[in-house]
Formats: sequence, structure tokens, C-alpha cells
Amino acid sequence: MDVDAPQYEIQYYSEDVQADIAALPATLKARYLHLADRMEIHGPNLGEPHTKALGEGLFELRLKGAEGIARVFYCTLVKRRIVMLHGFIKKSQKTPTRELKLARQRQKEMQDADA
Repeated sequence: MDVDAPQYEIQYYSEDVQADIAALPATLKARYLHLADRMEIHGPNLGEPHTKALGEGLFELRLKGAEGIARVFYCTLVKRRIVMLHGFIKKSQKTPTRELKLARQRQKEMQDADA
């Protein structure tokens, strides 16, 4: 088996989520692409500072670049699928409740649809 062959598949909650991530500033987008590639090979948990488990199957991808900080929330589904649920530029130390709430709502939708 090829060690560097993708073991996981990255999917997006919607085209809007994919577009939001694609629209991130250059260094943040480059960081996302690099970490997403690693996740396809090594799985969803890259460990801190790259990823962080938020509980109940929700994770965040932690992006840092010259333009600031961004977060992309994601969950995993059966058949080794990683689903990017929501991405945003972080403007304060604490993650806004509404961003987290949206990600949890989308996570539930994806898990219910996958059941």
C-alpha cells in the first residue's frame, strides 16, 4: 500500500462552504490546502496546533497566516469521509457562539443524512 496515497476523502457541506474556503486570503488558503492534503493521508486528527477536537465529533482546522487566523469546522463520517462544515476568519480570541452553533447544526444534518 502506498503510504502517501489518500486514505480519506474531503467533502464539503455545500458549494458555499467550498467557495468561502477558496476565498480565504492567500496564506490562509495555502495553509488550508497543505493541511487538507495531510488529512487525506493521515486522517482527520493532525493534533494541535493544526487540529483540535471540540467534542461530540466536531473538530476545527486551525489556520494561521500573514493575514490573520481562520477556522474551518469539520466532522467525520463513515467510509473515511471528512466533511468541511463551515469556515470563517477569526477576529477575536474566542470563537463566536453563532459560528460554532452553525457548525454543530450542519454536523447534525450530515450525520442524520449519513445514518
